[in-house]
Amino acid sequence: MPRVVRTPAELRAALRGQPSVGLVPTMGYLHTGHATLIRAARAENAVVVLSVFVNPMQFGPKEDLARYPRDLDRDLRVAAEAGADLLFVPEAGDMYPTGFSTRVELSGVSEPLDGAARPGHFTGVATVVLKLLNLVQPARAYFGEKDWQQLAVVRRMVADLNVPVEVVGVPTVRAESGLALSSRNAYLSAEELERATVLSRALRAVQAAYAGGERDAARLRQAGLDVLATEPEAVPDYLAVVDGDMRERDAVDDDPMNRVLVAARMFGVRLIDNMPLDARQHPGGQHPGDQHPGEL
Repeated sequence: MPRVVRTPAELRAALRGQPSVGLVPTMGYLHTGHATLIRAARAENAVVVLSVFVNPMQFGPKEDLARYPRDLDRDLRVAAEAGADLLFVPEAGDMYPTGFSTRVELSGVSEPLDGAARPGHFTGVATVVLKLLNLVQPARAYFGEKDWQQLAVVRRMVADLNVPVEVVGVPTVRAESGLALSSRNAYLSAEELERATVLSRALRAVQAAYAGGERDAARLRQAGLDVLATEPEAVPDYLAVVDGDMRERDAVDDDPMNRVLVAARMFGVRLIDNMPLDARQHPGGQHPGDQHPGEL
């Protein structure tokens, strides 16, 4: 079973002198997608640190901080099976002690889409991730591609601030239905989970239009919105086709970094997903039984 440490001081002491550390930052309630991140870290590092911290700074005043799912016993089981060595499980007061007044703010990649829909969210993400990187000082840090804009924000912050870490992105893990795995899926019933597959079907419709030769961004976007419109419970925040810098363009090219992203509210839950615009780059994610492709 992985060792659990609770404070920054305990974490530093546990890692003193350790070579080649891999960090997997999470908010807990681990699932197969998180296990994939841990296994990727296990394959490339001598020591794997998993952080479990529901970060209040990245939740807005009307978001689900209080009811966000938590289950440390479950997290320990998943972490042990996937190969984590150490769990860092701090309290909010340990991460943000009295008098804490520093924030990490980015422009550009953090501003559109979730940045616009959730003001302050990426400031909270960047701040906690930089704190974790400073505490752990890993060689590599692992993030899921399901949170594509978050991954872009972390990569930009690390590059801008010269943080000596390799940021590894791991392909989205999906249920057999195509639904991207997420801790927030725990809020949904079996029927609601099935209906939530409309998000991945919308993304694949955009991929299909692109594969058919469409390069007009508005028409590509409409192909996805038409699928979302078939599910009355899906209320989209956005469906966007973006380049590697999270910019929307009138026309798209063949850059492999082009991506289609969607966020929608369904049954009181906000769900997000994304896929490469060109399905040949990756068909949309792994299923739980797939072999890991060796990248993050």
